[in-house]
Amino acid sequence: MNTYINPQDKTYLSFTKARAAHWDAVATKPPRKINWSAYYHRRLKHVYQHVIPPGCSVLDLGCGKGDLLASVQPACGVGIDFSAEMVRAAQKAYPEFRFIQADAHALPGLDMQFDYIILSDLVNDLWDVQNVLNQLQPLCSPRTRVVLNFYNRGWEAALKLAQALGTAKPLQDQNWLTQTDMKNLLNLGDFEVVRKWTEVLFPFYIPLISPFLNRIAARLWPLKHICMTNMMIARPRVSADAQAASVSVVIAARNEAGNIPQIFERVPEMGSGTEIVFVEGHSQDDTWQVIEKTIQESARKAILLKQPGKGKGDAIRAGFQAASGDILMILDADLTVPPEDLPRFYDALVQNRGEFINGVRLVYPMEEEAMRFLNNLGNKFFSVTFSWLLGQSIKDTLCGTKVLWRADYEKIAQNRAFFGDFDPFGDFDLIFGATKQNLKLVDMPIRYRERTYGTTNIQRWRHGLLLLRMLWVAAVRLKFV
Repeated sequence: MNTYINPQDKTYLSFTKARAAHWDAVATKPPRKINWSAYYHRRLKHVYQHVIPPGCSVLDLGCGKGDLLASVQPACGVGIDFSAEMVRAAQKAYPEFRFIQADAHALPGLDMQFDYIILSDLVNDLWDVQNVLNQLQPLCSPRTRVVLNFYNRGWEAALKLAQALGTAKPLQDQNWLTQTDMKNLLNLGDFEVVRKWTEVLFPFYIPLISPFLNRIAARLWPLKHICMTNMMIARPRVSADAQAASVSVVIAARNEAGNIPQIFERVPEMGSGTEIVFVEGHSQDDTWQVIEKTIQESARKAILLKQPGKGKGDAIRAGFQAASGDILMILDADLTVPPEDLPRFYDALVQNRGEFINGVRLVYPMEEEAMRFLNNLGNKFFSVTFSWLLGQSIKDTLCGTKVLWRADYEKIAQNRAFFGDFDPFGDFDLIFGATKQNLKLVDMPIRYRERTYGTTNIQRWRHGLLLLRMLWVAAVRLKFV
């Protein structure tokens, strides 16, 4: 790992010494009677608490007095700051966490990897941002998320004026980075941006007005471009995993007797082994009997469950609970998504192209009767709206084929109470949960086929109203927070 820095460089040493002295002075200065920046930091704490679940292992680089680290309630918390006075104050305030005095450009060996690494208002104050990002790689697992915020360049003049008037903390000369600059630096440091947004349109507290401006107005064009701070979540870019993983293909089957033999024939073997998990949903035809008979006659590894409740979402959750594979896949029993496409999803997941692979029916031309015109139009509307709400591209929310690691699904299931039992489809339960866990969503284009047996279970208008409800859930729980 190259640090790219000469530790004897006089200019660098002078830079470091001046900043350490500056932050030591800030740490020991008596608190102001009126702290104009208090609301800004309170808002940042709220944002980080929304992004980072309690009980994780968290490293806060440039931790200051430790308030932000403590606010996310880590099970294991480590703070690093090169100001001795900041570290002393942090350790006194939060003895349950570990605080270390060190330069971010030359981090000490910590002999562990973290779930989350925080860089809050730090990159603006660094000598070499790329060097610091290089330092983080040994501290990251493939599932680590780096969460950072940095000042919007458009606020440079306003901040300097506020510092001159004494209404903001004095700062040394800053790196005024754009989102494009930071994305490029993360790429050079071998990180990939998962999502980005802006925060703090109005940095002072006025009841009702400040929450409205910072939770709602700050999300809207053009106001989002003049917010005070840029937020980013990034993940380490890792090479393909050569080790084969086991796969469970979960199929909710209701009135699909005519498709069952094809499923056994066409679902390919993937990874170290593939099992097919059928969840039969109170069919009016002989779907249960056909599955049972085909399992007995087939050499394929398969499980048959009776659905405990109603709705596809209930069936998929039951199937995931019974599945044994490292990778969980959903395949619709109507075979409108060809089972032969499933290896595409497997490869994208094990090669770490993403952590939630979502099928997309809206890229390639469809067969004539595959999707009715109004359904197609509605899907395109919802794809644009949900992509905006989630902060990641999600072109087709209702495509039945979705693939993710079992370990990630278990985290989604553990945190399901955050959204509640709101989704009869099951698609949004997974998509919203994956977004809340900061997983990388990747669209997988497939060719959507006509149904050859049975009739669709989708009811256009009733389910369209449910989709509008999903938009509201995403807006309230994920976007305007």
